[in-house]
Amino acid sequence: MTTLLVTHPSYARHETPRGHPERVDRILAVEAVLATSLFDALERIQAPEASIEMIEACHPRTYIETLQRLSPHDDEGLAQLDGDTTMSSGSLEAALRGAGGATLAVDHVMTGKAKNAFSASRPPGHHAEPQRAMGFCLFNNVAIAARHAQKAHGAERVAIVDFDVHHGNGTQAIFWKDPSVLYASTHQMPLYPGTGAASETGEAGTIVNAPLRPGEGGSEFREAMQKVILPRLQDFAPDLILISAGFDAHKRDPLGGLNFVEEDYAWATSVLIDLAARTAGGRIVSVLEGGYDLTALARSSAVHVATLMQA
Repeated sequence: MTTLLVTHPSYARHETPRGHPERVDRILAVEAVLATSLFDALERIQAPEASIEMIEACHPRTYIETLQRLSPHDDEGLAQLDGDTTMSSGSLEAALRGAGGATLAVDHVMTGKAKNAFSASRPPGHHAEPQRAMGFCLFNNVAIAARHAQKAHGAERVAIVDFDVHHGNGTQAIFWKDPSVLYASTHQMPLYPGTGAASETGEAGTIVNAPLRPGEGGSEFREAMQKVILPRLQDFAPDLILISAGFDAHKRDPLGGLNFVEEDYAWATSVLIDLAARTAGGRIVSVLEGGYDLTALARSSAVHVATLMQA
């Protein structure tokens, strides 16, 4: 078995306003670095569209229908959903395939067709709440993947680890009352969207937030992981680990104020691989979230995927 890479050309057809940080160049940068010879051993597959039923596990049909209704035609420009989030004529397909790519990755890992997987998609997803698009996100890809693992593959416990610089308010909201999904996040605080305090633990106690202060970097990140998140993951003993892989905590990123470097992402990936080997049969699926400096995004994605390949 090898590592699976899931992507699709439609991700480059999700257009945003000129100057917007969540731009087409992001996915092109990731795809370019993963096309180099270092990644020849990757199994590559194109993402399908998620079914409406898959998405309804996290978003009500009325919300899905609203996005379908707002989706512009080719000659209609952009639809503005909030101050940060827009849809172009290609956005709905990209979002459907982002969710579909994450669920397909789960299928391959849960059935043993791949040892682990990286779904390189856009738009990102972890800010999408059940009935609200926000923070560049339309559907919550990682949450949909978690529910799919439970419904299609019988996973009793799923853990989501989110190291994006921004807190995944949408993922937290979806699983706030759910004892079967552990959501664990490191993120900068204060920063958009304003959620993610350590005191936010969820009704079932399965929300784990380890906020970092502006200016902190790899040593503080590793301490948060080792002292707060990894022990909770170990105790939870998930059947599958999902990663919300945002690379905007990198010191080069324009939207955050943390100081991660590529080696920090390699380390985090490695320790999650080790934990998955002990508790989850090695099963890991990673889903791309943020990362807005193209050089940092490409290099960080490369070390993340290279570490997955070495598992």
